[in-house]
Amino acid sequence: MSVKIRMHRMGAKRKPFYRLVVADSRMPRDGRFIEEVGYYNPTSQPKTLKLDEDKIFDWLQKGAQPSETVKSLLSGAGIMKKYHDAKYNK
Repeated sequence: MSVKIRMHRMGAKRKPFYRLVVADSRMPRDGRFIEEVGYYNPTSQPKTLKLDEDKIFDWLQKGAQPSETVKSLLSGAGIMKKYHDAKYNK
């Protein structure tokens, strides 16, 4: 089973709100997921991003692959650097 960390769209028309979820890659975008690990609200000023770093770090170590958008959000929050340092600088 291939696991991805990706965005689950919620909210009304033209007012998106995203949950960051861990899901099987074969499930549809807004379908069933394994665990919620954060949320992202691009419409608020300033943009809101809340992440559960421990859960995300744990899923990355288990082999979950972030989507391109989620990877850029995680990089901005500094989680990808921590993961890279932990993985290669033991």
